[in-house]
Amino acid sequence: MPNSVQWRSAAARQALYGALRRFFTQRDYLEVDTPLLVPTPGMEPHITAFETPFVPETDVGRRRSLYLHTSPEYAMKRLLADGSGPLFQICKVFRNGEVSRTHNPEFTLLEFYRPQADYHAIMADLEGALAEADVAVGGDGFFTRTPYERVSVRDAVLRATGVDLRACPDGPSLKRAAEAAGVRTGDSVLYDDVFFHLFLQRVEGGLGQERPTFLTEYPASMASLARLKPGEPAVAERTELYARGLELANGFSELTDPREQRARLLEEQEFRRNTGRAVYPLDERFLDAVGRMPPSAGIAVGLDRILMLMLGVASISDVLLFPAHEFVE
Repeated sequence: MPNSVQWRSAAARQALYGALRRFFTQRDYLEVDTPLLVPTPGMEPHITAFETPFVPETDVGRRRSLYLHTSPEYAMKRLLADGSGPLFQICKVFRNGEVSRTHNPEFTLLEFYRPQADYHAIMADLEGALAEADVAVGGDGFFTRTPYERVSVRDAVLRATGVDLRACPDGPSLKRAAEAAGVRTGDSVLYDDVFFHLFLQRVEGGLGQERPTFLTEYPASMASLARLKPGEPAVAERTELYARGLELANGFSELTDPREQRARLLEEQEFRRNTGRAVYPLDERFLDAVGRMPPSAGIAVGLDRILMLMLGVASISDVLLFPAHEFVE
């Protein structure tokens, strides 16, 4: 039976969704609904999808694996390519194995995209949406502290550790600098592995303490689905939102080069294969859409974590009526 905090969170969730829908519809965003069950999930290296067999009971279809989506991104970008204009969605997504104080394997995302926009525009939209939602929910006003801070990954690392990423172009040099700063880096000398040791131990917890913080300009190796910054190809036009040390959102100026996108997905397939993770097929319809998309930007926002912070609760279970820990532990 839900406790009093969970009942309170249910009312706050209703207010949050209502405020977000008002914000986006007033700005001519179209609310869309895309499938939860998909033939190909996202290829992010450290995310595992829930897999389920499709078993046809008629002569239509064939037996095959389907997946609960880890994000509506692929489907929403297909709509962008087909001329949808600005669009948003509030939906359930699923990521296998993620259960902790800040993770639930089934959680809620706000995801939205704007054509003819870059990640600066999408950050401004999110800032406005969360400020209005905080008032509607009756939070403590933290998300109304606008403008949110914007700081590059390089500057955030430099001020927290003294390590200058520009002076550390590869894994071994970054490892030496990180260890000199007192960071435990493990056995790997791969750049991304060393970076995440440095970031998680010394940088992340300090982000967004006085007001929400957009972390921007990630190293190019962490571009994911973002385009590289024109004139500065060592960094990607990627942003993450942090508040009180907690990551809340991940967005990009979107990559619209299908050949580059295919190459990145193939690299991620190889990484998954080499690390013993499930390897998912490429989504050819998504790759076709990438080549037809207008210049666009988009972002995915974890609404359960937003509620946690707005309500001042310590665990994601406090904002869910049926948290997964009840049946997985």
